[in-house]
Amino acid sequence: MSSLVPAVIIPAFIPSPSQGVWHLGPLPLRAYAICILIGIFAGYWLGRRRWVARGGSPEVLADIIMWAVPFGLVGARIYHVITDAELYFGEGKHPIDALKIWHGGLGIWGAVGFGCLGAWIACRRHKVPFLAVADVMAPGIALAQVIGRFGNYFNQELFGRPTNHWWGLEIDPGHRPPGFADFGTFHPTFLYEAIWNLGVIALVILIDRRFKLGHGRAFALYVAGYTAGRAWIENLRIDTVNEFAGLRLNVWTSMIMFVLAVVFFILSARLKPGQEDISTLSATTAETTDIADADTPATAASPDTSTTASTEADGSTSTTSAADEPAPGLSPAVEANPTHADNSTDADTSATTESKVIEETGPHSPVTKVDAEGPRD
Repeated sequence: MSSLVPAVIIPAFIPSPSQGVWHLGPLPLRAYAICILIGIFAGYWLGRRRWVARGGSPEVLADIIMWAVPFGLVGARIYHVITDAELYFGEGKHPIDALKIWHGGLGIWGAVGFGCLGAWIACRRHKVPFLAVADVMAPGIALAQVIGRFGNYFNQELFGRPTNHWWGLEIDPGHRPPGFADFGTFHPTFLYEAIWNLGVIALVILIDRRFKLGHGRAFALYVAGYTAGRAWIENLRIDTVNEFAGLRLNVWTSMIMFVLAVVFFILSARLKPGQEDISTLSATTAETTDIADADTPATAASPDTSTTASTEADGSTSTTSAADEPAPGLSPAVEANPTHADNSTDADTSATTESKVIEETGPHSPVTKVDAEGPRD
């Protein structure tokens, strides 16, 4: 009976990808860069949905992201180079390698810090609250980290201590650090962090949906959630980094950021409860772009093309153009009369008409004949 039960094959380890770069002619496609770009677009997609759901303008958010992303990428590299300066400066090192971002090396704290600076500048331009933008983008930032971490997987970097568990990550001998050449599988810290961040995304979205977090509290919850996981995951890693008092620098950073995020969350909840209304702010921002058009007076209709409807004595209605109106100073009796202009051969009728005009307008009033069809070319 037992022979009929199919065997469940459990892999002995997680294999690493055979390559992380593909070439399209002279153009290299690096998996690390692709993961970063996909992560950015995925994070923006999630943030945009949350922003629009709160009544914000998607165009405004798109411009803010166009500021935040370049700032974030530059800041991420600066943070990495500063905290791991020994990799690029000193005897036998090549400082130019600090610019080779495609080889890996982006610090999340620099990305978030500089990205927030770029977003803050854009928010001031659009007159929208920066903390509201930070709140809606918080889960999107975590989603970008989830996808971006797979770039480390393709580069076979930032893995943890050796392990014999079936989920251990196979690392090629050329990527193993000194002292670990005899070990084949290691803790897949990239996967741990990716899974942890998925939990952070769910936490922020669910708590925000329940309590309507505002004034930066959703962002603070993301920071606290992420740093709580990063602290223990960082302790598993064996890559060479700077340490202080026996702890890795990123562990200290995580603990400090966790405390600051919790304090901010509590103070914000007490001082500014509720959530900002960004729908009216977005509408106001959109209106300011059209203020020049709104202040421009409408062009008056040309007198030659305007028409006036009048009711005749018999009840019929006629339409008369402005050119048909009597000239200023003329009596209302001087009206357009096509038969008067065309039947000038009848002297008696002409004389009678002129005498009537003189009687009604006075002897010194000018008599003007106006063609009913308007001026002729």
